[in-house]
Amino acid sequence: MTEREHQILAILKQNPLIAQQDLADRLGISRSAVAGHIMNLTHKGIIRGKGYILAESRYAVVVGGANMDILGRPLDTLQVGDSNPGSVTCSPGGVGRNIAENLARLGSQTRLLSAVGKDTYGQAIIDQCQQAGIDMQACLQLKDASTSTYLSVLDGDSDMHVAINDMAILDRLSVELLKAQEEMLRRADLLILDANLSAPALEYLLSNFSDRPIFVDTVSCAKAKKIQPFLSAIHTLKPNLKEAEQLSGISIANYGELPKLGHWFHEQGVQRIFLSLGADGVFYSDGQTQALIPAVDVPMVNANGAGDAFLAGLAHGWLQDWDIEQSTKFAMAAAVVALSHLATINPNMSEMSVNRVIKESIC
Repeated sequence: MTEREHQILAILKQNPLIAQQDLADRLGISRSAVAGHIMNLTHKGIIRGKGYILAESRYAVVVGGANMDILGRPLDTLQVGDSNPGSVTCSPGGVGRNIAENLARLGSQTRLLSAVGKDTYGQAIIDQCQQAGIDMQACLQLKDASTSTYLSVLDGDSDMHVAINDMAILDRLSVELLKAQEEMLRRADLLILDANLSAPALEYLLSNFSDRPIFVDTVSCAKAKKIQPFLSAIHTLKPNLKEAEQLSGISIANYGELPKLGHWFHEQGVQRIFLSLGADGVFYSDGQTQALIPAVDVPMVNANGAGDAFLAGLAHGWLQDWDIEQSTKFAMAAAVVALSHLATINPNMSEMSVNRVIKESIC
């Protein structure tokens, strides 16, 4: 779908009976343009019948953090302990939210279960998510808490130098509130969790929904520890090498030992593992098929968000019933698209743009 079709679909999900003129007014386009987009969505089978009845489709629920990202970028080499000339930008972020937006932009039906404050940042996050096509009906907006923020400073090579996160609001996503969304969670074709969730929330989700495929983003070494007792419930795990070594207690001397590391996770019950090796690529294994795919050498504008785009690519591949090799290459190409834009989410993210990277760069 095009960006405009995503926007129209998001509005129709909220109000299936909205008049075309009202749609046009909200989007700032003509009524005839809206009619054309509606016709295209009907031809694609996404809209069926009168009243904009939406076709039933497989959907993923992402449960995790939603932040406002504040990014500082120096004009030259970062001088620690000094004031650096540069630029500061704000954009919606958060691991769970980033995965959800990338997944929606790729064309998969996506719902986000998170918590934001009833403040300027929180409303901006909700608006951006809805414009991207994410179903936000399950997202909490709390009056007595502030939307979480993530402050990061890049170095002169556009890689993260240091970051501070204020994510206390996510602890408000309690087991009781998750239970209120049980029906939506059980009907999902895929659950995606990020380890920013509280330990009780992760325990509840991983203990009660293991009959669903669950994808987990480990986020960091410190936060990955929370999922260790529940590895058997995880279908797909995406750690980096350091996080995988910490979880397993296995240190590898070279990449030739990666299959040993993958085997340990399979013994714990993890069905698929994707080890991020940074500039060296990705190692994947599902217990039968395994490979190390080298990274694509591309200019990096902003490293923030590449891992989130990668997991979204894996999720999209799963919902499309692709095999593990095709899914991995697609996910790596999605990460390349993410790397090429200053914002955490590349607004040009789409299945078409990812396939273009695959065609040009990935064998």
